Amino acid sequence: MKNVYSVSQINAYVRRMFAEDWLLRSVLVRGEVSNCKYHASGHIYFTLKDASGTLSCVMFAGRRRGLSFPMQNGDQVIAAGTVDVYQRAGTYQLYASQIIRDGAGALAEQFERLKKKLLEQGMFDAAYKQPIPRYIRRLGIVTAATGAAVRDIIQIARRRNPYIEIFLYPAIVQGEAAADSLVRGIRTLDGFGVDVIILGRGGGSLEDLWAFNEERVAEAVFNCATPTISAVGHETDTVITDFVADLRAPTPSAAAELAVYDLRQYEDTVSEYRRRLETAMADRIQRLRSDLRQRERDLGHLSPDARIRDQRMRADRAWEALAQRMDERIERCRQRTGQQETLYYLMRESLQTARRRAASYDRIGHLMDSSLAGKRHRMELLAGSLAHLSPLARLSGGYGFVSGPDGRAIRTVTDLQEGDPFRVQLRDGRIDAAAVEIHPDGA
Repeated sequence: MKNVYSVSQINAYVRRMFAEDWLLRSVLVRGEVSNCKYHASGHIYFTLKDASGTLSCVMFAGRRRGLSFPMQNGDQVIAAGTVDVYQRAGTYQLYASQIIRDGAGALAEQFERLKKKLLEQGMFDAAYKQPIPRYIRRLGIVTAATGAAVRDIIQIARRRNPYIEIFLYPAIVQGEAAADSLVRGIRTLDGFGVDVIILGRGGGSLEDLWAFNEERVAEAVFNCATPTISAVGHETDTVITDFVADLRAPTPSAAAELAVYDLRQYEDTVSEYRRRLETAMADRIQRLRSDLRQRERDLGHLSPDARIRDQRMRADRAWEALAQRMDERIERCRQRTGQQETLYYLMRESLQTARRRAASYDRIGHLMDSSLAGKRHRMELLAGSLAHLSPLARLSGGYGFVSGPDGRAIRTVTDLQEGDPFRVQLRDGRIDAAAVEIHPDGA
């Protein structure tokens, strides 16, 4: 009978076969994602399928760095990893270490990686952006020699300024040779001495515009000493040169409008400045004329004849004022003499009145002294009576004042009971005592 093997032995043997196959150790598999599940542990379980088959796949949590986008069912991807046997279940599956989008998705992922790299290098920093000159004479264009983009740029630039010089470098804008052609065009026009360079082309798919996402093209734009405008595709299209260039235009037509100043607008601006200047000059002349007339009037007031007339009028007014004041002073002196005589008589009358009042004050003083002596004698009599009636006088005679603990006077033996405390106030102190025995009169 032939040898009999266990299930585990068969699974282990098959696993060793898979492990020894160098092709399965590192393989790229293209397919559509289905049954995609994000496990709570961080692992991702999914299936890759194509028209005629399916392949079970897993990406462990530790490998999640190899996935740069949120994968979901229906995504076309390329998964890199190892095909191995899950020995316990006896099935084989792809252990993915990296997953990228397939086709346009892969380009988009490559675009994001380059964008992140250049961002970290500082090539997008606003500090390196050069201002676009307001007025230019020489315009450089790097684009295809034929096509709507170059026609639009030239037409708009000529319409805005017929005197501008335009230099076209006919570059390849699509395909494998496009990147090198764009780099040569940028460097050529940079050395030619133009004022502004427009780098652009018409719209297209991501693959069509990919030359403008090449790193060497971005470096050429960054190192260009001439201000550059990136105008690639339509307004919704975004390429790496848009971030590196000094200015991004949504379309080639818009780039021409941003680079070339409208001569008609310039003429309108000059006309407006001329109008403002003429108005300002007219206003200035009018103000100077008004000021001149005012100075003429001031000069007329300051002439010698006017000053002599003014001084004469002032002298006349001063003489009239002086004469009036002299008359007033003489009149006041006369009035003052009469007032002094009247004051003499009044002072004499006041002196006599004061003498009479002094005599009256003397009489009043004598009367007050007599009255005060009588009142003092009466006060002495009252003080004697008060001293005779004073409780202290009685206490000095051997008497005492008896009161209870609350201070009320004890006037009869019935106010106390045996054992009650009481207080005796004498002339020179007090005695605290208690009633030992009480003997009412007649008992």
